[in-house]
Amino acid sequence: MEHKTGLEDLYVIKDRKRLRLGYTTGSCAAAAAKAAARMLLTGQEVEEAALLTPKGILLHLLIEDVTRTADCVRCAVRKDGGDDPDVTHGALIYASVRRCGQPGITIDGGRGVGRVTKPGLEQPVGAAAINSVPRSMISKEVSEVCRELKYAGGMEVVIDIPDGERLAQKTFNPRLGIVGGLSVLGTSGIVVPMSEEALIASIRLEMQMLKERGAEYLVITPGNYGEAFSREQEHLDLTYTMKCSNYVGETIDLARELGIKGILFIAHIGKFIKVSGGIMNTHSRNADCRAELFAAAALRAGVPEEVVRRLLDTITTEEAVELLRQEGFLERTMEQVMPKIQFYLNNRGCGELELGAVVFSSVYGTLGKTQFCRGHYCKNPAAE
Repeated sequence: MEHKTGLEDLYVIKDRKRLRLGYTTGSCAAAAAKAAARMLLTGQEVEEAALLTPKGILLHLLIEDVTRTADCVRCAVRKDGGDDPDVTHGALIYASVRRCGQPGITIDGGRGVGRVTKPGLEQPVGAAAINSVPRSMISKEVSEVCRELKYAGGMEVVIDIPDGERLAQKTFNPRLGIVGGLSVLGTSGIVVPMSEEALIASIRLEMQMLKERGAEYLVITPGNYGEAFSREQEHLDLTYTMKCSNYVGETIDLARELGIKGILFIAHIGKFIKVSGGIMNTHSRNADCRAELFAAAALRAGVPEEVVRRLLDTITTEEAVELLRQEGFLERTMEQVMPKIQFYLNNRGCGELELGAVVFSSVYGTLGKTQFCRGHYCKNPAAE
């Protein structure tokens, strides 16, 4: 008989697709700790742990790979991220539980669970990267087992993820200063597939960390292209740099909230031609209009109608850049694009921070720059 977790009838609809919910590493850790505590105190096998998540969904999670010693029980729950593109999907999350003389429940991370090395994160420097909600869930479940079985002593819980160090290289953890493994996360205990809220929360967390380290002005790139290009600019000070993915508008909102004084965006033309039209989430599913925006800028620049029509037929922005360069209108067109980018950045910033942009082509390098105070972003302002 197929095991049922409690999520079988729960799903979300995204882009007309029905996507399964999953459960977090925090839920796995709490369920494993609950089962290990019960096996330690009763000596009996536990095959399944029931866990009421903070979201109010009751899970029934299978217990795997049980090992025992005289004073410790270790077992695991396998992570199921549902239909979310989650690097931890399928990973075993282990909890080891042992009696200890110290009263209460102590929680730490073992192999494959990261350690915090920089200020500004939820947990203090030196602590295991097990966030507050998972810690609360673990403590609650183990404490309830102790009360039920009338055990008045203390319990020591260690969470480990054997494959965590390798998997962490695919996450934000190395950039955030979390070393040695994964974070144990989750605020609701449930994974909602393709959650933009989670991505934006990651951006906020990284920005907050940079602010704690003293950042007032940030260099921000949407992705890998911008990051690689910025590293080639020897004059740029990249002490405080991060990525924002497609969330240009949300990133500006977060900067206002956190009191950042300025942002210099360094972005490929394929992303920021959209910003010239006021599009603040640059993912293709939200809007494209790249050829149309290039064509509008070219018209304002006085480019002949025949060239503008050809622009409308381009598939990529690099193709549009090449066409304008060959016809001798690239510089004039970018002189129209960059003020529009500045206008919409300023509009989103509401005058509360200084915003600027450098836009580049992968083939031809820098295409345009808006107004910004170079002294905040350059190792040597005179170089500009």
